[in-house]
Amino acid sequence: MTPFAGWPCLSAIEGGSELRVQVVPNAGHTAVAGLLGDALRVRLAAPPVEGRANAVLQQWLAKSLGLPRRGVHLAGGELARRKRLHLDCPPQQVADWLRAQGAAEIAR
Repeated sequence: MTPFAGWPCLSAIEGGSELRVQVVPNAGHTAVAGLLGDALRVRLAAPPVEGRANAVLQQWLAKSLGLPRRGVHLAGGELARRKRLHLDCPPQQVADWLRAQGAAEIAR
């Protein structure tokens, strides 16, 4: 997939966007922590136990992007730190959100 608008973690797919994420579980709070290669690094305030980290990630992304919870789908990496998420919104909306989060400026 080709990165969208200079964001290596974001691609346009049919019907929305794909976001590649590298999670860091057990953080003090959930927040973007920058880019790590071709993935958005996200610290999660949840343990990687029984799908809790995945649920927190999906709920947080949905709320942050103004999507319903069902608008964020885990497409790969259910048991891994590196995940692929399909988002039911245009890639430009995600790119604008990434820019607002300061993802490119945060230290890697």
